[in-house]
Amino acid sequence: MKSKEGNTQKKTKKLSSKELSWVLYDVGNSAYTLLACALIPIWYKSLAVGDGAGQISSDRATAYYAVAIAVMTVVSALIGPVCGAIADHMRIKKAIFSTTVVVGVSACILNGFTPTWVLFLVIYVLTKIFYNASLVFYDSMLVDVTTKDRMDEVSSYGYAWGYLGSCVPFLVSLAAYICGPDMLGYISNRLSMIIGFAVTGIWWLVVTIPLFKSYKQVNYVSDAADKDIHKNFENDAFIRENIKEKNKTNKNPGVLRLIADAFAQIFGTIKKIATKDKKVGLFLVAFFLYIDGVGTIIDNCINIGTDLKLDSVGQVVFLLFTQIVACIGSLVFGRLSQTYKTTTLLYVCIAGYFAVCLYALTLHDLIGFGIMAFGVGCFQGSLQALSRSYFSKIIPPENSGEYFGIYDIFAKGASFLGSLVIASVKLAGGTINVAVATMAIFFAVGFVFLRLADRYDAPRHENN
Repeated sequence: MKSKEGNTQKKTKKLSSKELSWVLYDVGNSAYTLLACALIPIWYKSLAVGDGAGQISSDRATAYYAVAIAVMTVVSALIGPVCGAIADHMRIKKAIFSTTVVVGVSACILNGFTPTWVLFLVIYVLTKIFYNASLVFYDSMLVDVTTKDRMDEVSSYGYAWGYLGSCVPFLVSLAAYICGPDMLGYISNRLSMIIGFAVTGIWWLVVTIPLFKSYKQVNYVSDAADKDIHKNFENDAFIRENIKEKNKTNKNPGVLRLIADAFAQIFGTIKKIATKDKKVGLFLVAFFLYIDGVGTIIDNCINIGTDLKLDSVGQVVFLLFTQIVACIGSLVFGRLSQTYKTTTLLYVCIAGYFAVCLYALTLHDLIGFGIMAFGVGCFQGSLQALSRSYFSKIIPPENSGEYFGIYDIFAKGASFLGSLVIASVKLAGGTINVAVATMAIFFAVGFVFLRLADRYDAPRHENN
């Protein structure tokens, strides 16, 4: 069998120490993601909803939670490219990444001790902002820890281990919730929260320590390249003065200067993507569309079961089952990446999700919900992992932080349009089955744009 490079298939290699330390961070951040999806909304409402002093109605609590998510999303999307561009300078990425992780972990643990729902929501938003910022730096590290021919496999290992490893602290957190006042009543709600957040935060930090120790930034922006950033903005007086000041000294740039450089660099990069790097631009459009479909299905999985009046315990069991299936699916597609082109595997995953959306039309019981969860698990991690590695291959490695900041903006839009479509279908009197089936449109159009991107030659800076 021929490989995607046209040579005989290569033997699978074990993860190197650098690759392994990078993969382990996915195990930590995935644990927080799972907690945020399943238990944080429940704990928030346990503090917010009621007749006591400072408590509010369930509808208002839901509205405030949605506003908090919106604020977090906007802030994360705005700071991502700037932080990424700054981190592309030598010896800075690791320091900023470490800062975002430490602050995120500290806020996560602190969240369990908050006495009021307002403070709970504020700290939750703070945690998510630093969590999302850490992912920009983390994703961009892929170009430093492995080679182009192993990016698909290593990225897939990250998602696979993340899905599986996140179950460990989540099961402890779930046990704490079950022992809490909402179910068995053995412990207080406060203790339940403390255990859940503390276990998740400590797990997140511990599995990140190897990356703290081993990561070394290989690709970064040189001084010469830094000057070229501004060539399309030479008439801007502020930037011109910034360059003059920078040329007067060989010292490391200050924070304000780096921020000014970052904005100039981002504007130049966006212009380049829109006018020259058609492959990158078309891929980002495709990514936004199909990842929006993925995010919408993930975010609305509980709503699907609720609308169909399915057993809640059964839904949680199948969601945990999905994590295991997603782990196996990511590993399988990671292995297949040694034989087939990345885009070929992306087509398969998108087509798989398209079929899952259409299957939703037949969904009516818990068994059907389980079959749908299995289908989602088969392609979820693989689609995310392969998208990350494919993007790493078509961007300049020395600007990976900045490019992944832009990539993160498109990722943050995930489930935004899809959620609006589902809301529109429901408000128009449609069923949840029809609403989910409409997500097939996002995958179909995303498929088309990916085909268009695949036809373009790779940019000259492709990491070959």
